[in-house]
Amino acid sequence: MPRQVLGDSGGKPYSPGTRNGKLVFVSGQLGVDAQGKVVSGGIVAETRQTLENVKSVLALGGASLDHVTMVNIYLIDLDGDFGPMNKVYQEFFTSSPPARATVEVRKLALGTRVEISAIAVLD
Repeated sequence: MPRQVLGDSGGKPYSPGTRNGKLVFVSGQLGVDAQGKVVSGGIVAETRQTLENVKSVLALGGASLDHVTMVNIYLIDLDGDFGPMNKVYQEFFTSSPPARATVEVRKLALGTRVEISAIAVLD
């Protein structure tokens, strides 16, 4: 099965996601709205919007959060943002959470505080 591109990158040199067979890969998503503007409200609002964006890309590939097997989270302030981010994350992954890596980075696109990528496996 050929690789399927999920979503529109707006002319940028990447895909929001791809599907190849039973695998769905979600590129790093940010806390931006449909117009590409960073949501206000700090790490809590950004994390919520980021995970909603992850869900949207997954849906384009026929997947849901229940199919996610690996998540990578990038934060610009691990000490200050990990706790609030984790609380929101737990709202989305309530049971059988996927494997996860969380790392601190110096800077993220658009001045955001969090970026999340995911890998899902369809049944």
